[in-house]
Amino acid sequence: MKLILGIGLALLAALGAGWVWGASGTADLHRSLQTVELRDSLLEGRVAVLDARLSIYSVNFGEASRHFEAARSALRDADARLTALGRQEDARQLETALTKIDEAQRKAGDLNQDANALAADAAKTIEDVIGRATKR
Repeated sequence: MKLILGIGLALLAALGAGWVWGASGTADLHRSLQTVELRDSLLEGRVAVLDARLSIYSVNFGEASRHFEAARSALRDADARLTALGRQEDARQLETALTKIDEAQRKAGDLNQDANALAADAAKTIEDVIGRATKR
């Protein structure tokens, strides 16, 4: 009976040690995954803003508006990720970019070329956030 109890305790200890060993390092891996997903959302938003600028150059304001919508969607996702990571300053900057995108979309709806300058400002702000996101 003591032999069976000893084997059972040894197996339980080995199982516990294996679980602890396997769980170590997953926090770093999870954080890296969150950072990569954040960067992906930011890049997707920036690409959509740049596509909108190209559409404005070619005087296709309807297409520009669709690109602004895509950018807004990707950047809202990135904003949620920034907030979850506790990066409030970057989230505030992203809110500024979203405001510029809203204004650019309104100007594009009015067939106003000034939308291009607003989109450029938004793209620059997003680029700044991307730079900081990859350094952390």
